[in-house]
Amino acid sequence: MRLGLGAPVDPEDLQEFKQLAISAGAVPVATVTGRRERPDSRYFMGSGKAEELKEAARASDADVILVDHALSPSQERNLEKLIERRVLDRNGLILDIFAQRARSFEGKLEVELAQLKHISSRLVRGWTHLERQKGGIGLRGPGETQLETDRRIIGQRVRVLTKRLEKIRQQRETGRQMRAEIPVPSLALVGYTNAGKSTLFRALTGADAYVANQLFATLDPTVRRVMLPGGTAVVAADTVGFIRELPHELVAAFQSTLTEARAATLLLHVVDASNPRRDEQIAQVDAVLEEIGAQDIPQLLVYNKIDRIESAPHLDRNADGRAVAVWISAQHGTGLDLLVTAVAERLARFARRARLRVPASAGALRSRLYAAQAVRGETSAPDGSIELSVELPDLELLTLARTSGVQILEVQGSDMPCAPGDLYLQSSALLGASK
Repeated sequence: MRLGLGAPVDPEDLQEFKQLAISAGAVPVATVTGRRERPDSRYFMGSGKAEELKEAARASDADVILVDHALSPSQERNLEKLIERRVLDRNGLILDIFAQRARSFEGKLEVELAQLKHISSRLVRGWTHLERQKGGIGLRGPGETQLETDRRIIGQRVRVLTKRLEKIRQQRETGRQMRAEIPVPSLALVGYTNAGKSTLFRALTGADAYVANQLFATLDPTVRRVMLPGGTAVVAADTVGFIRELPHELVAAFQSTLTEARAATLLLHVVDASNPRRDEQIAQVDAVLEEIGAQDIPQLLVYNKIDRIESAPHLDRNADGRAVAVWISAQHGTGLDLLVTAVAERLARFARRARLRVPASAGALRSRLYAAQAVRGETSAPDGSIELSVELPDLELLTLARTSGVQILEVQGSDMPCAPGDLYLQSSALLGASK
């Protein structure tokens, strides 16, 4: 069921909703559309349209009614009573898809939490045999209706899930802080659902990411290391896709999963170039990014599926010569070299080659640099110290320059030895110029 509010039903919206239904495992057997200026408080649609929906469900022997709108609990109950079939609104349908696709422990907890918050407002009717009864031996009721019992159980489960997720977030944050000691530039693939993010992720990293032509094929984030030309190591993360009218409870529940996007150095915003509403989808993704606090992270637009529009791969630059968009086909592997070039250019300010000297006693620092795969070469000096060729972000080079016993010998782009104070000035100037 799709109702146009104040305007005719958009065929693209209807097709997307059908894809959602198919992704959930449903087989669409009938479609009812309509137009209304404002929702009806009883059925969301008018009573006449509700009767039409009832007749369509009966004629097609439908098991469940899917409504491409967010229904209030009372509207959902009224429709179920009238049609005598289960009614599921858009939010409930997306939650059901997420419940099917979540694989990681954290993802399952987040989906369950979102589901509990969704159904908590839809609890109705206590069981009469559990209502408060008159006193007396053997005649006392449990002291609460089934409705109150359900609410209490759900509330307890919500608190348990919230505590578990908070513990997972703390563990993830601890790990992120440890990695932040010697950080590696990170990429996060974001975009509208079914834009081809997982296909591109597999093409870039070689990872065995799940790929399917369906909405929300990926829920749990996958992280892999990628080597750019010149030996620069970056971390790439594939994230959940976005969609119009994404339920707020899902955005709230998946805050920890979406941390990969918030903590990224650069966002690869993957767009289905063949979709006629791609500009609208870009705006929808940007809105969700703003909701999760990732609106200020630099973006590189990646227009995917150019094989469907018979376009050649190319790179778009702005007036300053900076790469802002790449046109590729991840499925056919065309234009990936342009994408890698653009990513390397955009990340150039985050990593620089340098040569530094550390004392022989600085084994822990040397181990961390190797663990971060930041070392490009190593030689031993006559005095027993170690000279390392590294590739690190400017701020990390600045931190090393301030570390006791560490001497910065040379920084990429300068043939002169570099003192800590000089490095501070160079880093500050470079960071200021890149804003």
